[in-house]
Amino acid sequence: MYDVKNRRTFLRRTKYESLHLEDLYVGSKVTVFSRHLTIVDYGNLYTSRKLGSRKERTLALIKPDGMRKIGELFDIIINAGLTITKAKMMLLSRKEAADFYADHRAKPYYHELLQLIMSGPILAMELLGDDAVSKWRAMVGPANPTATESDTLDSISESFGHIGLRDAAHGPDSVASAAKELELFFPSSGGRGPVSSAKFTNCTCCIIKPHAVNEVFLQLISMKSEWVMSFPCKYLFTSE
Repeated sequence: MYDVKNRRTFLRRTKYESLHLEDLYVGSKVTVFSRHLTIVDYGNLYTSRKLGSRKERTLALIKPDGMRKIGELFDIIINAGLTITKAKMMLLSRKEAADFYADHRAKPYYHELLQLIMSGPILAMELLGDDAVSKWRAMVGPANPTATESDTLDSISESFGHIGLRDAAHGPDSVASAAKELELFFPSSGGRGPVSSAKFTNCTCCIIKPHAVNEVFLQLISMKSEWVMSFPCKYLFTSE
């Protein structure tokens, strides 16, 4: 690897234990020997086919009735091989809720949808992984207010929510829908999207370093998911 700015070789071929193949995709930010690097392209067609052919981004939305199970949902996401690249907890305004459910305006349950998603904090996440859109959607279960228990068997909706509109989580049904919905919560144009619900009063900062994320953070959240909901600064997540 050549350092253009300093006009010298920065890195020769070497083994780097903390870097894995799943970290290598266009747009990924990696740290190598204290250097923060962004992958902007693949070196050749073979590498592109091997590393980037099925990488997708999708929106994972945890609704108010699923927030008490946040730790378990984190475990499910990580164990499915998906990476959480962005996360923000928020309380939606009526306009923001209406924008999100714009395609459901003609449905008889439209106003109930708005009330449910505005009834408490939600967690919006950007997930990255192979076939992320279809994988997360299958994990959530069918988005159908008339679904039965057999339809939602072993899904997040059945395990953590209730049959019908109180389905705990949401996942887009196509790559196009995922891109559209991600723009609402994590706009690429430089806007901030819905405001974080963090109040920043009587609180502190907790930083979990990369090497401890999988080993400590997920275990802590899984064991104490109720702690997240009662934390003094209200809610912890931001988009950065």
